[in-house]
Amino acid sequence: MLRDLGVVGEVIELPESAPTAAAAAAQLGCELGAIANSLVFSADGAPLLVMTSGAHRVDVAKVARLTGAAEVRRAQARSVREWTGQVIGGVAPVGHPSPIRTLVDEWLDSCDVVWAAGGHPHTVFPTSYAELIRITNGTPADVGALRFRPQQRVAPEQVAAVAHAGECVTSGPADLGPGHLRVLDGGA
Repeated sequence: MLRDLGVVGEVIELPESAPTAAAAAAQLGCELGAIANSLVFSADGAPLLVMTSGAHRVDVAKVARLTGAAEVRRAQARSVREWTGQVIGGVAPVGHPSPIRTLVDEWLDSCDVVWAAGGHPHTVFPTSYAELIRITNGTPADVGALRFRPQQRVAPEQVAAVAHAGECVTSGPADLGPGHLRVLDGGA
């Protein structure tokens, strides 16, 4: 599919599942902001794919205004599978049973290389902002609020500890969805 679309990068298989941007960044040794999260929303009941930087949290009110939808909410896992043919944690920007309206986070334009899911939680491929827009027929958009500094880093062994600390503070699951931490890649 990617080759048919003229995508230059090759799909690579990660040694471990990467259901979050933090997990992908840890395995790739890249900045959290360079992970392109494929987040599926229901916009007035219709599928909407938002490709956002791992350093951002999608602002659903902003997305509703951009799309003209009265209600935008995260899609249920069953809807994600139905609309994309893929499971949460591995949704690729393309390869869905039918085209999905797509917004692409403008912040991704600041990255030379952007990493997107390859249709399975163990696969990713390198791409660029321009290529993401082209292959998804996406609309560039300011879709989110900066959740963490794009260069924020956390050592791979600290990802679980940070998630646990978040659970302690919130008395429930930590809000460390895709892309909320940046992982050390050996740099400063």
